[in-house]
Amino acid sequence: MGLFKSKTEKEIEKKMLVKKTVNAMNKQIKTLEDQKAAFVEKAKTAKKNGLDAQYNLALTGYKMTVLQQKRAQEMLLNFEITSQMKDMSMMTKEFLGGMSLLSKEMAKLSDEKEFLEVQKQFEKAMGKAERQAEQMDMFMEMSQESFRTAGGATDSVNDKEIKDLIEKQSGLDESADDEIDAELARLRSRIEGESDR
Repeated sequence: MGLFKSKTEKEIEKKMLVKKTVNAMNKQIKTLEDQKAAFVEKAKTAKKNGLDAQYNLALTGYKMTVLQQKRAQEMLLNFEITSQMKDMSMMTKEFLGGMSLLSKEMAKLSDEKEFLEVQKQFEKAMGKAERQAEQMDMFMEMSQESFRTAGGATDSVNDKEIKDLIEKQSGLDESADDEIDAELARLRSRIEGESDR
């Protein structure tokens, strides 16, 4: 590949970077999900063996992992929305460039009266594009506020509920794993449901 890249090659590289970033974020979210399960197992083991310090450490690790996973999901949403906004901006830029070119070509072919009509249409299109950009700005501001609100809701992760769940699990035998998994799923669903409000 030469020293100077074409516009198309640069655009392809940018799209590949976006895709790579989204994949990395999704991988991190999956890793954090696995980490939550590992902390629950560590807490159960510590409880069974009467290791209070390690039990509390596992609970803290679980809570931190839940919060990190929510932040990673928020970052992924922000990234995807920003990427879509960039695509919209590119489309708007191409639209305006095309309109400008068409307007110039039409001006060459038409008399002054027709040119004024084209200019009016062009100005109308510009106004619509500006309104679209303003609406996108408002949407992003509202999205950011929603993310901030969701971030504040992560404090609702209840230590007592997690402790009770793990204490209950640590006293059960292996045949009760399905019941434990169902209760963990209900707890995760409740935590995530509260953060969506």
